[in-house]
Order: sequence, then C-alpha cells, then structure tokens
Amino acid sequence: MKEKVVLAYSGGLDTTAIIPWLKENFDYEVVCVCIDVGQESELDGLEERAKLSGASKLYIEDVVDEFCDDYVVPCVQANAVYEYKYLLGTSMARPVIAKRLVEIARKEGAVAICHGATGKGNDQVRFELGIKALAPDIKIIAPWRSELWKLDSRESEIEYCKAHGIDLPFAADSSYSRDRNLWHISHEGLELEDPANAPNYDHLLVLGTHPEKAPDEAEEITMTFEQGIPKTINGEAMKVSDIIRTLNKLGGKHGIGIVDIVENRVVGMKSRGVYETPGGTILLEAHEQLEELILDRDTMTAKKDIANKFADIVYEGKWFTPLREACQAFIESTQKYVTGEVKFKLYKGNIIKMGTTSPYSMYSESIASFTTGDLYDHKDADGFINLFGLSLKVRAMKQGSFVELNDK
Repeated sequence: MKEKVVLAYSGGLDTTAIIPWLKENFDYEVVCVCIDVGQESELDGLEERAKLSGASKLYIEDVVDEFCDDYVVPCVQANAVYEYKYLLGTSMARPVIAKRLVEIARKEGAVAICHGATGKGNDQVRFELGIKALAPDIKIIAPWRSELWKLDSRESEIEYCKAHGIDLPFAADSSYSRDRNLWHISHEGLELEDPANAPNYDHLLVLGTHPEKAPDEAEEITMTFEQGIPKTINGEAMKVSDIIRTLNKLGGKHGIGIVDIVENRVVGMKSRGVYETPGGTILLEAHEQLEELILDRDTMTAKKDIANKFADIVYEGKWFTPLREACQAFIESTQKYVTGEVKFKLYKGNIIKMGTTSPYSMYSESIASFTTGDLYDHKDADGFINLFGLSLKVRAMKQGSFVELNDK
C-alpha cells in the first residue's frame, strides 16, 4: 500500500501541477484537501479537476463559521492591523487551514502534508508553523523549495500537466495573484509589482467599486455588539459570518476598505499589494467607535500595544503559541463591557459617525460639559497640573531658564 500525502489544494495551476509531481517524485497517494474559508465561486469544479489530475480523493471542508468565530472575532476584538493598514485577511485564515489539514492527515494516516506556497512569501511560514505546532511528526513538503521542482513559470506548469494527460483550462498569460476568503481578497502582481504604478482599479476590484464610482447617496447603518462580538445589523440578529457577508455587500457598494500597501514580509522583503476588505473595515471601525466610549485611558493605551503585538503574531503565523493565547486572554478581558449600539453612514469610501450608545459608557456629560460643574470643579486642576508638571519645573530650576537656553 502506498503512503499518503495530504495536499492543500486550491484548484489553481500550481496545486494542480503538484498532484502528478508528488506521484512521480515520491510515489505517494495524493489526498487533496480544500479548506473553504469563503472562496465562493473559486470552489466550483474542484472535485472533477482534482481527480482528473490524479488525486485519489478530495475533501472540501467548510470551516467558514469556525474561521469567523475563532479567528476573525479575536482579531476584531484586538483591533489588530498589521503596519497600520493590513487587516490580516490571509494571515488569520492560515491557522484554521493548517489545523484542518492536520486533522485530515491524521484521519487518512498520511505521512506528509504538502502546500503550494512559494519560497518568497509569508504563507510557507504560516502553514508550516501551524503544522509543526500541531503535528511535529508529520513531514512537510514544499515543492517550490525543492530541488526536484523544475517548473518555474505558468507555461512550464501547463506543459507539465499536458505531458501527464491533464488538459485543463488554464491560460499562460499573466494575471493578478489573488487570495480570497470571507474577510477579504488580496491582489498582487502585474502593474502592482512597481510601486510607482497606480493600480488599475477598473480591472482589479472584485468585492466592490472604487469610491469615485460609489453612489452619490449615503447609507446609514446601525450595529450592536455584545462583549466585543457583533450581533445585529439594522436590528436583524445574525451570526458573525452573515454579518461579514452583509457588511461586505454594503461596504463594497460604497467603496469602503480598499488599501494599497507596501508591506514588510516575514521573510525580509517588501511586497506591494492591494487589499479589499469592505466588511472588515466597517466592523473594525464600529468596534473601535464603541470601545472609545467604554474603555478607560490606561486600558486603551495598553490595548493599543497588545493590538500591534497581536497583529505581528498573526501575520508571522504564530497563532498556536502561548504568546497568542496570553495576548488573547488580555484582549478578551477588556471586552467584558464592550456592549452597545453604533450608528454610522457609508459614503464614497468613508465611514461617518452618527452616534454611539452603551449602558457601560464612561462618558459623563455632567463632567465633560463646559457649562456644568456638578461633578468637576475647575479649580481642582490647579493641584493636578502642579504635580503633573513638577518634574518639568524642578528641571527648569536646576538648569536655568529655558528662555535663556533658547536665546543661546
């Protein structure tokens, strides 16, 4: 009986070519596994294609709700954004994919897991860290890093498939390299490879429209959260995955969430890409809008630092680590009172605040208003400022007048 390998299968040209390559070079029985995290139409026709390419079996595993509830929600609660712009769409899907690959490998008794990530990207790191953390005994095969892999272009991959009796409808002409799930879609390649070029938005966008072509009428949205988890849109209760689907349609319609970024990859190089994250952008903005009403100053300050660390952890593929668990525990503790209602308008790429309410709001009009003073006496600020600025005053007295120093 042949040993089995589980292949992370997308149905694209790379992973299709990998099937006969694995059989030819390792004599494995190839079990394909496609993890559904919301790719939608990209899953059409995969079973026929996998078997035509020589796979013995294809699993299509729907993990959309697990992805949303266990991976997206913690990132939303953290307000995790990598390098100020990237909402981690591809990054946070990789650990749930790695987890399911390991589960299928155990079920099938496979000795290896194979992925089609290139040797230049982040995904090789994310997949392999996840697999190593969950199944250190299983061998990992990365064809793009193997000396046995001689296919260095789309043309060579197509010819390789044809030579093995696989005639599939893949064109040799270049197109954007994309990754899609329920949270976002990424675009790399073509004109984007030169940061001096403007993106060809007419050709590029998939989830929505550019703000310039968005409707001239704004659209008002109301959302509610309970303990940092989104619960309703315009009064309708939904599970998280349906909230993201709904917000994707609304955000896409109004040109929300289009980001053009040159980011620093884990492997050290810079990479330019365009991300569409319409629903995610709205969700993060709404969550932050509610938090600013509820969290105290010190907690918000500490949470910003943890959010940056959490984003780095997710981006670098370190989901299955004690540090991620510890950071998430802190984040979840801050969400206990993040409950309330958020209103905003969507208009030509903008999310415009329309009001926020919460039973746990720390905002007090009787304190903050310029016209009332029942709970705050202006004179109380005298002593506070004297103490708050004491070190500055002492320093000035020791060093001489700052005016004299500046005159010199």
